[in-house]
Amino acid sequence: MVVALDLQDFLLRARVLKLYRQALRISRRAPPDSKDEVRQIIRQEVENNRSCKDKQRIRFLISDGVERLKRLDETLDMQGR
Repeated sequence: MVVALDLQDFLLRARVLKLYRQALRISRRAPPDSKDEVRQIIRQEVENNRSCKDKQRIRFLISDGVERLKRLDETLDMQGR
């Protein structure tokens, strides 16, 4: 089944996928013993909100995800990873 997306939906979807890819790239720098757990958490966050249709909520989740990703990146930088 193909669902037609309007331009705004398409752009939001692209932002979500970009954030997800960035998160997975940053998770590669996590310590080996916690790398799988970080990836699981990232995937779970995306899956928990997969059915969200409210565009305003999606925008909020994206901005929240960006902030959380920045904190993870800074934490990994401080650890020298």
